[in-house]
Amino acid sequence: MIPALIILLVGYVTLLVSGRYPQLHEALQLSSWLALPAALTLWVFGLLRIGMPLRYRLRSASFAPRDAFLQHVRRERLRADRSGAPLSIVIFSFGQQWENAEQVQGQAHALFNFLSAHIRETDILGYAGQDRIGLLLTETDAKGLAANVAKLKEAMATMPVSIVGETYPDRVFDSLLAEPQDQAERTSFFLDASPDGRRYGYPTKRALDIVGAVIAILSFSPLMLLTALAIKMSSPGPVIFRQYRIGAEGVPFVFFKFRSMTSGADDGIHREYVTRLISGDDRDANQGGAGETLYKLKSDPRVTWVGKLIRRSSIDELPQLFNVLKGDMSLVGPRPPIPYEAERYRSWHFRRIFEMRPGMTGLWQVKGRGRTTFDEMVRLDLQYVHECSLLLDLKILARTVWVVVRCTGAV
Repeated sequence: MIPALIILLVGYVTLLVSGRYPQLHEALQLSSWLALPAALTLWVFGLLRIGMPLRYRLRSASFAPRDAFLQHVRRERLRADRSGAPLSIVIFSFGQQWENAEQVQGQAHALFNFLSAHIRETDILGYAGQDRIGLLLTETDAKGLAANVAKLKEAMATMPVSIVGETYPDRVFDSLLAEPQDQAERTSFFLDASPDGRRYGYPTKRALDIVGAVIAILSFSPLMLLTALAIKMSSPGPVIFRQYRIGAEGVPFVFFKFRSMTSGADDGIHREYVTRLISGDDRDANQGGAGETLYKLKSDPRVTWVGKLIRRSSIDELPQLFNVLKGDMSLVGPRPPIPYEAERYRSWHFRRIFEMRPGMTGLWQVKGRGRTTFDEMVRLDLQYVHECSLLLDLKILARTVWVVVRCTGAV
């Protein structure tokens, strides 16, 4: 608005001066008339800018657009995985009430100018989407983050901006292992859920899940009814085993299986085995015989005789079709871990959880079920995350049928 007024004022002064200098009269008069459309153009552009999202209003060589900023987050996260160096992020969020307010432009630029003047050369400032500005703090641990956030909140007390800080991977557990009702919005470090920006794979993946789950439930309903009767008659306790598992973006959900163990069985045996498996103690984790490789708990005294049958045939997994219908799981994807398993994860292992909705089957089940180490399993899951497509899902589902029929890797 102010530049438009200045141009109008200059045009008016030029028009007055043109009468005193006859030799420049035509040139000055032309300039004064050109000032009017120029001022009008600036005025209209100023009105349009007020309604523009932050990503269009803030442009600078030191301010990364959303795609570039998320690429920085992805790269620094991988670097932290490899080196173990601390990494933190601060998210500045403008509430929805400022979306169309005239003051938002000034507030956004004030925030941008303030941050530009106070960040280090190694820090990365950019647009994080949904009217949020992100500040990536390299080589900054939780203590350094807390100090920075405290200073920012004090210096920006008058600005209508919420400030949230997070350290990777120190605070991942807080959101990862929280109860569902306490689960916050997805962690800032996984704003880039997949390399191409898609969430949970290709666009028709959810449609495939719903159609496939409905067809499978109708097809296997007699078998599921017989299994339920066998479980109920063979041992006391509920037919369906319910357990918290970690889903996409670290959100816990209730996981369904046919009960294959005695009711109220202690999970200590499994906890101990999982600790050895994830830590890479392959010799102790290998449950196979001479010349055989089997990375599964083979002799589990908690399993009933019916449980052994339904585990070996994978019938115990059928109730997860209802998890698929609910949207907690997909037909194809990484297997969802138990919270005490996730507690043992190294930082790069978490990518198999956060970057894809968990599935009933996946690359690990059809390529290395029970025959791969834990790290190899995670690599297969990450391969699926990066290559996820409708054709790949159909191939995995077809191969799963063959693996189940042959009982490959089952115990």
